[in-house]
Amino acid sequence: MTETTDAGTDEDQPTPPRRDHEELPAEIREKVPEYDDEYLDRVSDRLMYSYDLDRDVTVGGERFELTAEMRMRNQKQFLHPALSYADHDTMEYLFARRVTTPTVGGLERLVDLGHTIADERVEGNERHYGTDITFVLAADRIPDDVAAFVDGFRDRTLLKFGYYGHYEINLIVVAPDDERIVDSEAAGVTDAFRLWEPVEKPKEGFLSRFAKRFWR
Repeated sequence: MTETTDAGTDEDQPTPPRRDHEELPAEIREKVPEYDDEYLDRVSDRLMYSYDLDRDVTVGGERFELTAEMRMRNQKQFLHPALSYADHDTMEYLFARRVTTPTVGGLERLVDLGHTIADERVEGNERHYGTDITFVLAADRIPDDVAAFVDGFRDRTLLKFGYYGHYEINLIVVAPDDERIVDSEAAGVTDAFRLWEPVEKPKEGFLSRFAKRFWR
């Protein structure tokens, strides 16, 4: 649960350069959409390695310029991959769009949409551990009441008392021009939208960081 402001001037902290798509394998480049919005297009450069991306998607009557999906299976093995046990699936659905000025009422409607998406997409069973449904609004500014709502927000639903895992709805609101971002307590993809800061190289592996995110 974080809020950051005043990240510094361009001289203090230059914006990281856009990654050259030509450096990527062709099979990855072909699957990455081009976005009309420059900010969201640069965000997609950070998401493309872990997420399947799409653009201009309408869900429940709500249009999103950028959507992303990630699926991962955590599997334990005994001597051989065929002898696996304790398989757990984790998923994330991300929906992002531009707005002028976000409102608390608009965020509440997205939360309701998140529960609808969960009803349609989350398959509760013994193998399902968790699903994150994350909404991101890129705005011109962040009103104080919106910042307070997002900063104190958490919505986790247990399935079959947790036996079938859980799903969680996350909120992120970012004002790129002000270099300001606020996210809900369990949002894990915030750094991808903080373009005015470089992505730091992790000191531990991706899988261990991903596991810590869900197994807490």
